Amino acid sequence: MKHLIALALASTMLAGCASMAPDHVRPAPATTPTFDSEYLPDGEVVASQLSYREWFVDPRLRGLVALALENNRDLLAATARIEQARARYRIQDSRRLPDIVADAGAVRTRQPLSANPALDTGDVEGAPDAITFNRFDVGVGVSAFELDFWGRVASLSDAARAEYLATVAAQRAFYLSLIADTAATYYEIVETEEQIALAEATAESRREGLRIAKVRLDNGVTSALPFRQAETLLTQAEQRLAAEQLTLARLHNQLAVLVGGTIPEPLPDGLALAQQGNERRLAAGLPSTLLFVRPDIVAAEEQLRAARANIGAARAAFFPTISLTGNTGFSSSSLDDLFSGSGWGWSFGPAISLPIFDWGAREANLALAQALEVEQVANYDRTVQEAFREVSDALAGRRWLAEQVATLERAVIAQERIAHIARLRYREGVTNYLEVLDAERNLFNARQELLATERALLQNCATLFVALGGGIGDEKLLWQGT
Repeated sequence: MKHLIALALASTMLAGCASMAPDHVRPAPATTPTFDSEYLPDGEVVASQLSYREWFVDPRLRGLVALALENNRDLLAATARIEQARARYRIQDSRRLPDIVADAGAVRTRQPLSANPALDTGDVEGAPDAITFNRFDVGVGVSAFELDFWGRVASLSDAARAEYLATVAAQRAFYLSLIADTAATYYEIVETEEQIALAEATAESRREGLRIAKVRLDNGVTSALPFRQAETLLTQAEQRLAAEQLTLARLHNQLAVLVGGTIPEPLPDGLALAQQGNERRLAAGLPSTLLFVRPDIVAAEEQLRAARANIGAARAAFFPTISLTGNTGFSSSSLDDLFSGSGWGWSFGPAISLPIFDWGAREANLALAQALEVEQVANYDRTVQEAFREVSDALAGRRWLAEQVATLERAVIAQERIAHIARLRYREGVTNYLEVLDAERNLFNARQELLATERALLQNCATLFVALGGGIGDEKLLWQGT
């Protein structure tokens, strides 16, 4: 047994040193070397070093993100795919070493003498017509182990490892995407709740206005037209209230899917939109840094690495396949003498398979592997470009959305003053109710637009945080050192 194991290990060391796979070189980033200086923030906080708990200020949002990361079904499926990829890699990598198997057996045989002419006694009186004998075997063997002189098995193992690492990175990319989706949905819920409160307050105010218009109509102070105009204002607010209630119900359903089921209570109370802002300023860094902190880019590179390893396996298929089979053990017709020195034996034999003609299958397989490499290079470039676009969009959004919010805040103040003046002018009889109608409608729309833009600014802030690789923080980066 010692001789066989030593032989197997020696064969393993001799095989598999060469690789026909192309050297892996990371493609040059298909982006400009820096982000637009007009939008670069002046912050020093590195997003990839922060967890979502450190970035989001709303305690209810932090609780919802934690629920999503624990219970989201898509994330659980992505985690299960990691285990599948790890298992496939282990299976493929195990083929680089020989399978050593132990076997034992016992056979009792009755053989008719007539089946062996050399032992046939013919018609001799009293001679037996058959013989019965035993055979006992025990041994250890190596079954058809491929000596990987051309690196085919090693390349397949490298490809499986790269696929595994790509799966890990893809799970991390979904992890970050889930954080962004949960935050975006939560901000929409907060905005919708504030839109509902605005619509309710507006409807209540307009009911009072309608009551006053009715009193003025009954007393003959005004015609029916101002009353109907006030009625129109109320129905607009009520219609908007119903629409926001429907939106809120759908958002709650969407959030329940993200967190993996019913949202347990109690969770901490949330903050209003105006209280959600994070005073910490993010540093954008260089586009090249995204290559290391964005898991979607890491996944694309590992897919490229796997494609190149498969090219090595396809090239090695053009060379002979050399395999080794051997066994050693003891055989005896008597169980008592099984392990005696005379019962020991061994066998050893290499086998070679030389491809001669396969109707172009190997050439086609190599062409396929090379075409897949070209595709993965393109996918990698596209992933890098998309990551750069996401960061650039978020950087621009942070500036211009903030300016929109500031402008809309001033617009709301101006519309409030206009509406107040319009009501005073109407009460003094200076103007008709149409001026009040327009002022009230414009004020309501301005308040709604301010809430929507505040929500968009918060969502953009969360998008920038995730686009820069934030959200993992103290979570273990599984692709590092694997």
